[in-house]
Amino acid sequence: MPNPIAPAPYEQVTNVRVRYSETDRMGVVYHANYLVWCEIGRTDFIRNTLESYAELEQQGVMLAVSEATVRYLRGARYDDPVEIRTRLLDVRSRMMRFGYEILHAERRERLAVASTTLVRLDGSGRPAALPAGVRDALLPLVAEEGSLARSRPTGG
Repeated sequence: MPNPIAPAPYEQVTNVRVRYSETDRMGVVYHANYLVWCEIGRTDFIRNTLESYAELEQQGVMLAVSEATVRYLRGARYDDPVEIRTRLLDVRSRMMRFGYEILHAERRERLAVASTTLVRLDGSGRPAALPAGVRDALLPLVAEEGSLARSRPTGG
């Protein structure tokens, strides 16, 4: 699996604050919410480098998560500021893979690292090739060891 925190030519930085509804009885973020944060980061990445998910879907580009992994390192708590750093790890004919680093925004502690793989589906739900324009726009953004990251912060 590619390194989810490898340097990349483009890195999307999105900030959120832990909401009460995201925590369990102990005030710690429920594990599934880290995947929601990955979706937020990925949506911002796609919006800022291509166009919105909604516009892609109107063009028939349906993307489904086919794989997701999360390694939990520390727990976030209610009202913590969280930074989601999203990188594109791979683009192929039918898929794209994203890596995420989730940090406590003030203490700079790594809370989790994650990756998701998305596959383009056709109208019948079968894998289909990404449009050439989408693939061509994303290829220069794929993470490579030793490259510099440019960040665009969003959220708050």
